[in-house]
Amino acid sequence: MAGDGAVTGRALQALLNEQAPGSMRQIRKSDVAAGLLGLAAASVSIWVVPGASGILGAGLALLMTVIALLDARLLIIPNELNAAALALALVHAVALAPHAPVESVVLAGLRGLLTMLLFLALRVGYRRLRGREGLGLGDVKLAFVAGAWLDWMMIAVAIEIAAGSALLAYLGYRAAGKQPIDATTRLPFGLFLAPAIWLAWLIGALLAR
Repeated sequence: MAGDGAVTGRALQALLNEQAPGSMRQIRKSDVAAGLLGLAAASVSIWVVPGASGILGAGLALLMTVIALLDARLLIIPNELNAAALALALVHAVALAPHAPVESVVLAGLRGLLTMLLFLALRVGYRRLRGREGLGLGDVKLAFVAGAWLDWMMIAVAIEIAAGSALLAYLGYRAAGKQPIDATTRLPFGLFLAPAIWLAWLIGALLAR
C-alpha cells in the first residue's frame, strides 16, 4: 500500500519520468482525465456548497485528486499533500463554526486523531498477523485528514466507499483477466480513500442543508 512519501517534488518528478517515452501518450491521457475529474469535483463543490465551505471543498477535491493519482502510480502519499489537506480541514472547521472556532478545531483534530489511530491499529495488527505491511503510513496520515474533514457518520461513509470501490476494482481487474492479485500485492488504498473523503464531505454538506 501507499508509502510515506516525504517529498512532493521528488514524487511529482518520478511521476513524470516513470514511463518510457513510447508510452507517454497513454500517460498524458490518463493524467488529463484525472485533472478533468479533479476540476469537475472542484466545480461541483463550489456550485453545490455556497460560501467559504464550498471553496475549501474545491481545494479538498484538487488535493485528493493529486493524492489519488500519485498513490495509483507510485504508491506514495506525500506528507506535504496530507499536511495541506489537514490545514484546509482546520480552516473548514472554523468556517463551519465561526462562533466557536477553537472548539470546532479541537473536535476536528480529535476526530482525525481517533481515525488515524484506528488505521494505525489495523496496520500494526495486520503486520503482526501476516508478517508484512498492509496499510502504508501515508494511508494512516490520510485517515487523519478524513477525520478532520468529516463528522463521525461521514467518516464511516468514506471508509465504506473506499473499501467498496477497492473491492469492485479488484473484481474488475480479475474479470478483465489481468495479472492475478495475491496477498503480497501492494495496492494503492489512497487511490480509493482520497476521492471517498471528498465524496463523503459533499454528501455531508448536502445533508446539512
